[in-house]
This record gives sequence, C-alpha cells and structure tokens, in this order.
Amino acid sequence: MTIAELIDGIPKAELHLHIEGTLEPELMFEIAARNNVTLRFGSVEELRAAYEFDDLQSFLDIYYEGASCLLQERDFYDLTMAYLRRAAADNVVHTEIFFDPQTHTDRGVPFETVLDGICRALEDGEKNLGITSGLILCFLRHLSADAAMATLKQAIPHRDRIVGVGLDSSEAGNPPSKFQAVFDRAREEGFIPVAHAGEEGPPAYIDEALDLLGAVRIDHGVRCDEDPDLVERLRREQVPLTVCPLSNVKLRVFDTMADHNIQSLLAAGLCVTVNSDDPPYFGGYMNDNFHAMATALLLTEADVVRLVRNSFLASFLDEEPMEAYLRQVDEFVAS
Repeated sequence: MTIAELIDGIPKAELHLHIEGTLEPELMFEIAARNNVTLRFGSVEELRAAYEFDDLQSFLDIYYEGASCLLQERDFYDLTMAYLRRAAADNVVHTEIFFDPQTHTDRGVPFETVLDGICRALEDGEKNLGITSGLILCFLRHLSADAAMATLKQAIPHRDRIVGVGLDSSEAGNPPSKFQAVFDRAREEGFIPVAHAGEEGPPAYIDEALDLLGAVRIDHGVRCDEDPDLVERLRREQVPLTVCPLSNVKLRVFDTMADHNIQSLLAAGLCVTVNSDDPPYFGGYMNDNFHAMATALLLTEADVVRLVRNSFLASFLDEEPMEAYLRQVDEFVAS
C-alpha cells in the first residue's frame, strides 16, 4: 500500500472544523440568491481569487461576509450536509464541528434556527453516511465576555445537543483570560472546554487556556515549540493539539508546508491531530492536508497511522465507540 492509498482509505476523525468555514463559493452564491443577499463578488471565480490572505484577520473579513447569506434553517442544513458528504469522501467517520452562533444572532438570526439546521444535518449524516458527530459552540473572542456569557445562557437549554464550548476568531490581543468566568460557568453546566490558542497568539495563551479555561484540547497550538517547558507539559499531560496544516501555511503561520512543525511535535511525543479548519478557504479537506504533509514532510506510514489514531483518542467519543473506531483503523492497516 502506498502512502497515498493509506491516506485515502484509512478511517479518520476530524476535530477542528468550522462549519461556517466550509461554505464553498458555489453554495454561497446559491444560498445568497434564494435569500436575496447581495455579495460584493460578482462570480465564483472572483470570490475564489480573493482567497489570498496575509493573516488571520484578512481571512476573517471574507469568512464573516460569506456567513452573512446564512439566514434560514435550510441554509444551515445545506451547509452542514455539504461538508458531511465531502468528509465521507475522505473516509472521515467521526467529526466534532465548531459553530459560531454570535456570527448569526448578531444579524438577527435566532439561535435555534442555527442549531436546528446543523443538528438535523448531523442526524441525517449519521443515518445516511455513517458519520458520528459532536457539536462545539465557539465564542467569538473579538467580542466581549458579556456577549459570550449571553450566548452561553442561550445554549444551556440545548445542552443535550452541544457537547462543548470553544474560543475562536481574532486571537491577537484577546487572551483566554478574558473569558475565564464564561468558561467557569460552561464547565459548571457540563460543557467540555476547548480553545484556539498558540496560532496567532503566543505560547502563553496556551498556558492560559489550560490553566484558566480548563481546556482539555488546544486548537492549533503550533507555537508551543517556542517554549520548551510548555512542550514538555503538553507531552506529559497528553493534551491534544488539533493542528490544521494547510490553514497554517495559508495564514502565514509557516511560510511553506516544508517549514511546518507538526512532524517535530509528533516526534516529541505530543498528541497531534490533523484537521482542515476552513477547507474551501485554505485549499483542502482532510485528505488534502495529509497529502500535502506527506509530500513536503515525507511522512511515513507510521506517522500517518499515529496521527489518525490520535484523532480518535483526542475525540469526545465514549470509550466503546472510540475503541470500535480504533479497531477499524488497525484492521484497515492490517489489510
């Protein structure tokens, strides 16, 4: 079996995926047309040509504009189902997706409209595609802690459909400590805490996310290698990092894929996983990320298998389904 065949065929879990960031240009224009929303781009080609980013903020500007066409429950259903079909093509069998309710409620879209559309698609995805899933609500860190708390209170009645809470959007100047009280309340309510840290922000943000927010998983986290003590802590505590290689290159965290540190983090004993983040914007879904890494970093079969096993070990699956997925991985490799 070649590395390419291994990557394409092996069952995987995806743990760092922003559902609003899966909006392909074609679907964006389709939804905008049926909702009478005018986009500033005249065509799919013009929109795709704008996917050249200097930093995280330049991406977010287009990301939020694209999300502005999402108004009805059907829109969120179609968005989520489109991702699930694409994920199934990459043999993603479990996914834990982020959604940003504030992006929509601030535009007057009801919280329940967003949640119902996404959850209905996740249910159909499990029934029709065999993909299990979890849903993680992310607070927008460029907004206030009070706004995050208000969003958390909206989510509490829906605790049965939301497994965890996270923190995303503009990292620079918005440390995890800003949201400590919100995460304290979220943990009290039974939500599992995760947080974006150490992508645009410094390694100290990773420490804050762990110590102040109680995060059990760090999204990105690639700047941890600037602090050897932090790397040792992440290794010792086996804190998972949900790394997004193509995203990191597209947003200039690394100049090229050959410069990416994911292989060195793996070699250091960290629980590193591979994910696609916002795939239409950053040039690829799960298998695209693996193939780009395999080419630039000369991944071995053992590297790929370990990264995939980590994705299930780092998930919020219960022990029995997690073990079942790990057996699928082992059986595929053995075959």
